[in-house]
Amino acid sequence: MKKPIPSGIYGITAEEYSRGRNNIEVARMMIRGGVSIIQYREKENKSIREKYLECLKIRKMTERANVLFIVNDFLDIACAVDADGVHIGQNDFPLPVARRLIGEEKIIGISTHSPEQAKKALKEGADYIGVGPIFKTSTKKDVVPPVGLEYLEYVRKNIHLPFVAIGGIKEENIEEVLMRGARLVALVTEIVGADDIIGKIKRLRKIFRKYNI
Repeated sequence: MKKPIPSGIYGITAEEYSRGRNNIEVARMMIRGGVSIIQYREKENKSIREKYLECLKIRKMTERANVLFIVNDFLDIACAVDADGVHIGQNDFPLPVARRLIGEEKIIGISTHSPEQAKKALKEGADYIGVGPIFKTSTKKDVVPPVGLEYLEYVRKNIHLPFVAIGGIKEENIEEVLMRGARLVALVTEIVGADDIIGKIKRLRKIFRKYNI
């Protein structure tokens, strides 16, 4: 059965920014801190088998903790470890193809950077959309220019889908995003690169509570 998309913090693995900590360690700390979702994102430097084995461990951890587990890009790994779903980009498999491959019971999220892409995602049956990058980010190599808070406001008012705000979001600017209606926010380097990942997430959750999230 497909799980609902929660509010809160959407944690994303990024080993190259994790200060020597591996994805398993980081995922464990994310869970202890209280994230709502973990997305496994590992673009390079590892074999499919290594990625599969990491996802298998994270799947078991998230299942025990009742945290949603999403795999970025790799539909085959998502199916192999029985993840809750996948997240795809605009240059990955078309959404209807991804749905055919992964099935109706799995979550599919897709990154969007414009009203046109958001409307297409809604029409094609996405379960949620990524909205961003809100601010300038250097985490992804092929990142598009920032879409700003205006696109976030457009989605909140016009696209009746859960959405996750992403891109350059930090502890010091997250309130700008929450004030405009975001209820699910993804942070990458702000979490994985923190000295104290658990403490960082707890501070972020305290800000969320100011907005009744």
